[in-house]
Amino acid sequence: MLKLENKVAIITGGGSGIGRAIAELFAAEGAFVHILDLNVSGAQAVVDGIQNTGGNAKVHACNVANQEEVISIVGAIGRVDVLVNNAGIAHVGNLENCQEADFEKVFAVNVKGAYNTLFAVVPGMKANGGGAILNLASIAAVVGISDRFAYSMSKGAIYAMSMSVARDYMAHNIRSNSISPARVHTPFVDGFIAKNYPGKEEEMFAKLSSSQPIGRMAKPEEIAKLALFLCSEDAAFITGNDYPIDGGFIKLNN
Repeated sequence: MLKLENKVAIITGGGSGIGRAIAELFAAEGAFVHILDLNVSGAQAVVDGIQNTGGNAKVHACNVANQEEVISIVGAIGRVDVLVNNAGIAHVGNLENCQEADFEKVFAVNVKGAYNTLFAVVPGMKANGGGAILNLASIAAVVGISDRFAYSMSKGAIYAMSMSVARDYMAHNIRSNSISPARVHTPFVDGFIAKNYPGKEEEMFAKLSSSQPIGRMAKPEEIAKLALFLCSEDAAFITGNDYPIDGGFIKLNN
């Protein structure tokens, strides 16, 4: 039996990277996947791939920072069984290098975006008898990462919101968890290295990879497998937890 058969799932930022891997796996496991993404062309490519392999998926052009847009889209979708808050942006810089505009942009997408989808989805989950929520936090929520002030702030908020929703809606059969990856090899990472370290791509990739004690970055598909477990009935007794998936970074990186 498919783990998400007949389930309706919303995945924000499902057009690339971790979100793409989650969308593809959830669809393969029987879910009707709704991707909310600003990158419509990228998300459509994911949907096309899902449909070509017999799965069900749809793209919704959406700025998750705009609550009106999110509420409208969720209302049109109807029943939602699974919500994955994956959409997010990064910012490189410490406190002094984080301008107000930088801070507000990261907050709007990473924090307010997750709040908006939670605000739109949870009432329907209550009415429908429950659901599963997964929020993408980060190791940056619990350990200090150099030059990631705004990003760390946003992921700490994601962690806290996950725990709060788990507590408040447990009686409504709504489970809420978060996962905290270390570095994951996505197109974003390749683009970041190319932009900031031209001519030193291989050197920087090796350096970033070795910062995980396991000696490499995670693959998006590895994050997706944990997401599937936590959003399926296999995890029916699990709520209010954060799961590091970090190659030993938090506990072993001394």
